Amino acid sequence: MLPMGTISRGTRLLGQHAAALECCSVLCRSMSSSSLRVPPPACMLRPLEVPFRYLFGPGPSNVPPRVLAAGGRPIVGHMHPETYQIMNDIKEGIRYAFQTTNPMTLAMSGSGHTAMECAVFNTVEPGESVLVAINGVWGERVAEIAERIGANVHTLVKAPGGYFTNEEIEKAISKHRPVLFFLTHGESSAGLAHPVDGIGDICRKYNSLFLVDTVASLGAAPIFMDKQKIDILYTGSQKALNAPPGTAPISFNERACQKMFNRKTKPVSYLLDMTHLSNYWGNDGKPARDYHHTGPVSGFFCLRESLAILAEKGLEDSWRHHREVAEYLWKGLEDLGLKLFIKEKDLRLPSVTTIAIPDRYEWRQLLTYIMKHHQMEMTGGLGPSIGMVMRVGLMGYNCSKFNADKALAALEDALKNCKKHKA
Repeated sequence: MLPMGTISRGTRLLGQHAAALECCSVLCRSMSSSSLRVPPPACMLRPLEVPFRYLFGPGPSNVPPRVLAAGGRPIVGHMHPETYQIMNDIKEGIRYAFQTTNPMTLAMSGSGHTAMECAVFNTVEPGESVLVAINGVWGERVAEIAERIGANVHTLVKAPGGYFTNEEIEKAISKHRPVLFFLTHGESSAGLAHPVDGIGDICRKYNSLFLVDTVASLGAAPIFMDKQKIDILYTGSQKALNAPPGTAPISFNERACQKMFNRKTKPVSYLLDMTHLSNYWGNDGKPARDYHHTGPVSGFFCLRESLAILAEKGLEDSWRHHREVAEYLWKGLEDLGLKLFIKEKDLRLPSVTTIAIPDRYEWRQLLTYIMKHHQMEMTGGLGPSIGMVMRVGLMGYNCSKFNADKALAALEDALKNCKKHKA
């Protein structure tokens, strides 16, 4: 159950605003005797206002109080021993969440896109062949990233919601012989959980690295990095992991390390160069960690606590819980007369449900109504799925039947009160 507090806009804030404006006026009058010619902006003299909203879209999710409290702990230096210990805890938590024993496991300072670029930048050199499975926006992004560094990019393409058989994947890999094959496990733009079993074996048969995106699926749907022979796996902090945006767990196995640490050219990004990051995270076997960049210390606190919550709950219980709540939501949506975009239940992503836009409704109007009247975020499609779906995300802290009921009530209200268009 989510906290219900919202920020008051009564007399107290009006008084604060008036005081701030008066302060600004006084400061501006003093400018005549100052060397400054740009006055303090009025907006910065007002108190910070952040509304409470139910974040029932594809992420970020609402964050539990325990993780919020962790982010408010006192800052310590990014190279202090206490920070290193927290980073070590994070590595252990990621290994559990990924189900891997890879030594080269860490968290990027940035969003899931940072981990995406890190994976491609470090393992692919200009002119090398890359194969990208595109059935939504994330494959499109990886293809562009690889193109920007001069890779020879090949694509497998299907409409949003489509999935690739292992036979189709092997045929493309045997033809193009890529150094890297990319697949999205949790395609949040379409609501698809893509099957992974057997693909790692295919990649090893043709000496390709297998790169998998689990930003929308980790903690909500089963993934086994070592067992499924995934060479590089990454995720983001802000979805089923319960943490604020800004950190991105990633892991490389020995095959991936052999490729990226035996390059002919340096990676295009200094910040994302794993030669330096492996030392910063204490993964290179050297006795000392050297300065590379200032990591998001508060973000590490939050990520550490979110991984602790997952460990305490247990991965299998987390997967089971997300599936149960998702099935409860799916039935409720169908009872409202809505159609689910992914027809096959086993291919639906438990964390992000996609709804086919109902006939004669304008999807933007429905979502605007829900935000205005229920303080609730749901979203439309993304990339190739724009205009095809509406997306409801119940993951991590938000994953409960109570919240599913709230989402269903908001949708029902919107369907009753938004105008239908002529057919």
